[in-house]
Amino acid sequence: MVPDIASAHAADGLERLAALGHADPHSILGAHVEPGGVVVRAFRPDAERIALLIDGEEGVREMARVHPSGVFEARVEGRRELFAYRLEIFFRGGGSTTIRDPYCFLPTLGELDLHLIGELKHERPYELFGAHERELGGVAGVAFAVWAPNACGVSVVGDFNSWDGRIHMMRSMGGSGIWELFIPGLAGGARYKYEIRPDQGPPWLKTDPWAAALELPPATASIIYRSRYRFEDEEWMAARTAREALRTPVSIYEVHLGSWRRVPAERNRWLTYRELGPALADYVTALGFTHVELMPVMEHPFSGSWGYQVSGYFAPTARFGTPDDFRFLVDYLHRRGLGVILDWVPGHFPTDDFALARFDGTALYEHLDPRLGFQPDWGTYVFNFGRTEVRNFLLGSAECWLREFHADGLRVDAVASMLYLDYARRAGEWIPNAQGGRENLDAVAFLRTLNQQAYARNPGVMTFAEESTAWPAVSRPTYAGGLGFGFKWDMGWMHDTLEYFAKDPVHRRWHHRDLTFGMLYAWNENFVLPLSHDEVVHGKRSLLSKMPGGRWQQFANLRALYGYMWARPGKKLLFMGGEFGQWNEWNHDESLDWDLLQGGEHRGLQALVGELNRLYRAEPALWEADHDHAGFQWIAADNAADNTIAFMRIAPANGQRLVCVGNFSPVPRYSYRVGVPRPGYYREILNTDAALWSGSNVGNAGGVMAEPVPYNGLPYSVSITLPPLGVLWFDAPRE
Repeated sequence: MVPDIASAHAADGLERLAALGHADPHSILGAHVEPGGVVVRAFRPDAERIALLIDGEEGVREMARVHPSGVFEARVEGRRELFAYRLEIFFRGGGSTTIRDPYCFLPTLGELDLHLIGELKHERPYELFGAHERELGGVAGVAFAVWAPNACGVSVVGDFNSWDGRIHMMRSMGGSGIWELFIPGLAGGARYKYEIRPDQGPPWLKTDPWAAALELPPATASIIYRSRYRFEDEEWMAARTAREALRTPVSIYEVHLGSWRRVPAERNRWLTYRELGPALADYVTALGFTHVELMPVMEHPFSGSWGYQVSGYFAPTARFGTPDDFRFLVDYLHRRGLGVILDWVPGHFPTDDFALARFDGTALYEHLDPRLGFQPDWGTYVFNFGRTEVRNFLLGSAECWLREFHADGLRVDAVASMLYLDYARRAGEWIPNAQGGRENLDAVAFLRTLNQQAYARNPGVMTFAEESTAWPAVSRPTYAGGLGFGFKWDMGWMHDTLEYFAKDPVHRRWHHRDLTFGMLYAWNENFVLPLSHDEVVHGKRSLLSKMPGGRWQQFANLRALYGYMWARPGKKLLFMGGEFGQWNEWNHDESLDWDLLQGGEHRGLQALVGELNRLYRAEPALWEADHDHAGFQWIAADNAADNTIAFMRIAPANGQRLVCVGNFSPVPRYSYRVGVPRPGYYREILNTDAALWSGSNVGNAGGVMAEPVPYNGLPYSVSITLPPLGVLWFDAPRE
């Protein structure tokens, strides 16, 4: 007897379907034209019986159970074309529901989509992956797509199917490794995850890597979400396009949203995104900053990571509201004239089982070998930058924040950990590259592509690298061999300067080089001068507490530090709390110590920061040639014995000059001569020791006249009074 091969094949397909191991459930389920008519099959293990309701046809057709696992079938004799229908499902425990069949829809991803994704040419891959409300053939529902190439089966589970992985099995899109499914009738707000089934062993649940929204931690489900927000920042976005960041003032206020300001009267709760918008805008604009930089707002499971261990690369954290609430925050800040920079972490991700780690049972986003795929410093996994799908994921994330959330810039965290294969590793704990070196060539290629795409697709944005080594040309164009970042944090300046200011003034003469060394490499990169969150945690003390001496000297030192920093070449960044002299280290679980502003010295320091920003924005000499030696000239760099320095900032366009003189000793210096370039009256536009800022008010009564006495290699000079632990700015007369 000849075996019925077709029947055997069908039976095998049903067995694999019942075992949840069929890569193409659509080939069995749904409606199919077969000899003699159309066959409709459904797999509903939770059903007692199912009735088929054909659109435009009265009556119902009872479907027969053809497999004990819960496969039902109905044959419609004589039909030669597919038709629209619904399924009425009667549950074992009672009750029923009527649905459109998910398995009668064509794939939501076409061949062109798959090609563009595979070639890294799809500008918005986040519109294909994840969960998206759509209409297919006039039917509303949600399209799901996820990359899990090594899974034997993938299902969408959620509240809508009682988290039962048998009900909504996905279809594999062949060699792409992508699984997809359209679920009709589903809408936004539903929680979901992916049930991933390996070759062997039990399945596990994973959040959607591309999810637009996630639950409030410690809950971990993804949420179907479609933005309905309409930005009103057209004026800002148009002006941004025309702005040349290198030649404009950039003064950044770094913020951790969860601890900037809380509501003590309401159990110390966080402010929401919609509360933060007006509050931040009022505060930051009053202080004259140009930008706000937000420590990572991407969803993360552990608040103590400050957001630097990301689990949701497309979703703002639910701690402060919905994704559209976050859009409101950005929009509001833009409408108040403030740019928004986001910290972004493509270098590593946490090992939590519910997220990216071993996503389909294999090292999918990370390397399998811990010498490549594990970061010992943070106990995290390292992205496999050589994998096209991983680059697609990360580039899509960057583009999403820039395009969909209107971010003005991305500050890439821990770039050094990406660039070096031996970062935080000892000999034998890392694998050299193909050329035998320590450079991560895949990461280098990724960063270059990131910057090329960010700038090409989003005119006017900025990218920043937190890179702590001497890697060359970080902020130089890719066509010139650089990494393509717009700016690099000057970590060396931050370390050296804080080391200098932390020393008692009596010892500073021996460390004068810490104050001046940075100018030797100042033009190698486009630098930002950061006094960031990293410098005020983990026992490092707050900026004010780092300063030596008694209370008066501590405040005077910090005022002098700011006066020097704002005058020096480089964009500015100050972490929250530093502007008013927080005494305590930053604590991510508590609000800043706003009650300190009841004290005069703290209010004075805050007012000084506001004045520094006002003058900085008003004086082109301070930013027009920030990254060009033509914008800076030493007057006196080597007066270590007196703890003083003097230099000029220059605006090449009109020749404007600003003279900065700093005295970092606690004694005033009278009749102190400083060379100047021109005759005339030098107006004192800033004195960090002024009574306005709670200083001792030692100064020059508004300015001094230059004398025809050559000094410091310049044809004229001024005799000034230098205040103790003070910095003076003089506006030079115009030619």
